[in-house]
Amino acid sequence: MPISFCNKPGLVIYFTAGDPDLATTREMAIAAIDNGADVIELGVPFSDPLADGPVIQRASERAVARGTRLSDVLGICKEIRAARPQAGIILFSYLNPVVRFGMEAFAKAAKAAGADGVLLTDMIVEEADEYLRVMHENGLAPVFLAAPTSPDARLKAIAEHSQGFVYAISRTGITGTRTELATDAQGLVERIRQFTTLPVALGFGVSTPEHVKAVGAFADAAVVGSAIVALVEKTAAADAPKAVGEFVKSLCGGLKAHESGRKHVSCQRAVSVKICGKDEAVWTSPIGVAGSMSWTSRS
Repeated sequence: MPISFCNKPGLVIYFTAGDPDLATTREMAIAAIDNGADVIELGVPFSDPLADGPVIQRASERAVARGTRLSDVLGICKEIRAARPQAGIILFSYLNPVVRFGMEAFAKAAKAAGADGVLLTDMIVEEADEYLRVMHENGLAPVFLAAPTSPDARLKAIAEHSQGFVYAISRTGITGTRTELATDAQGLVERIRQFTTLPVALGFGVSTPEHVKAVGAFADAAVVGSAIVALVEKTAAADAPKAVGEFVKSLCGGLKAHESGRKHVSCQRAVSVKICGKDEAVWTSPIGVAGSMSWTSRS
């Protein structure tokens, strides 16, 4: 299924799969969707998560210690897709687990599991020819990270090769919650918009309802990760789905949660999104209906 953000700002929620366990990951993802999340990022636990801060590092360590493998994450993806067919799902991983699984085998398995796209944190666009080929052959959207330190030529390449959305990093360094958004976040989004009409989602340091509201003033979606993982860390597994649902609802200000039923029925979804019908037509469809329409956003 393709990715879309029917309201502005959209909300992307990250989980480290297998923390605290696989069944709870599934229930937390469903709770997040039911309370307003547009896209779920399922993080594949890895023993050396260099791009992540201490919160997500600890979550990966716990999940790895429990024996969580990439195949397990694919299984949870399939269960979430079956339970909530309208939601976007991105598999979020370092390159190493995918290489060990086999790039071709991974892409086929990800598609079979119902994933919409893939984000490999250490896959750089300049070396992504094989990866892009495999993603395209299997109908998966490749999502790349765009950093504020990237020159315009690199941002252009990232924008041209991304599908679904472009993930803008609000600041350099590792993941983690912050009290304030980076001052150059808006400037990065504006630079990316020179090269694409895809939605731009801003992440790294987005952790409060105030942050999400601020992001909505200049980006299409906010990505919340470390704040979710920190909440999971301090919450008993039995209580985690409810706690996550309430937190996601607070991030949305309650608006999308109240409208979720209506939104999920009528929302247009697309792998390659053109905002407000600009540029050429793109393939989109309502849930379960083939067709050709354009994506729109409520400002």
